[in-house]
Amino acid sequence: MLEFLPPRISSCVQCLNLNKLYELRVRADKPLHVNYGGEFHFLGTSGLCSAAHALRPTLHEIEEILLAACEHSVYAVENQLKEGFLTAAHGERLGVAGTFVYERGSVQAVRDITSLCIRIPHDVIGCAAEIYRRCLESGLCSLILLGPPGDGKTTLLRDLTRTVCEKRSSNILVSDERGELSAGQLGETADVIRFADKSTAFTSAIRALRPDVIVTDELVGDDYAAVRRAVASGIFVFASAHLTRFEDVPDKIFDRYILLDGLGGVREILGGKEEPCGLG
Repeated sequence: MLEFLPPRISSCVQCLNLNKLYELRVRADKPLHVNYGGEFHFLGTSGLCSAAHALRPTLHEIEEILLAACEHSVYAVENQLKEGFLTAAHGERLGVAGTFVYERGSVQAVRDITSLCIRIPHDVIGCAAEIYRRCLESGLCSLILLGPPGDGKTTLLRDLTRTVCEKRSSNILVSDERGELSAGQLGETADVIRFADKSTAFTSAIRALRPDVIVTDELVGDDYAAVRRAVASGIFVFASAHLTRFEDVPDKIFDRYILLDGLGGVREILGGKEEPCGLG
């Protein structure tokens, strides 16, 4: 994990408990910023510190991180970078900020990258226990986790996948568009399609893999059409979206809408008609 970090930054990170490290914010010539235990702190050579004593990564170190994370083959991750991220070997997702170059209305390249948001995946075994108990213990259904970025949706989906595999031996297809969702324990009856868009992954699954459940992350726009096809085919779907209100879900095709309150926390569970599902 995080083998792509250059020596100065790696030395700082080694002062921390990696189990509590969720994000690294690496900005050229600005203090190194980390999400540690759910709170943001500055990081220096002796650990957590004030901004004045924090390490200030250089532009060269950011370039080093990118090259090492893609194993020195920028061409291999070119399509990911056009989407504003790349995924490293252990599922670490590097969001990039820089200059997006357009041609004929589409992104052709990202240049002059000056900031990275490095998200570190974690297995939190049992964090989805309440969701399983309240929504799936008596039978499978389609559900969507709703919450803002950083609220633990991917971690919860990963643990929910593992739990359903373990307790039901269901055949689960994980549609992992960004290579982050499958970075951990998924269970013995899970299959994974990585780096395909949801339409392609869902179509392949429906035609050839016969899953009982498809699990996917971060639904946007046209993704809901792929979910609708799967549900119409008799497949349950577990998904997530960067939304905080039931009414903002564009297509009400799920059986359960789970509004999160942090990792493992459930603020409310609604049925398809915006009524409490009554399973708690």
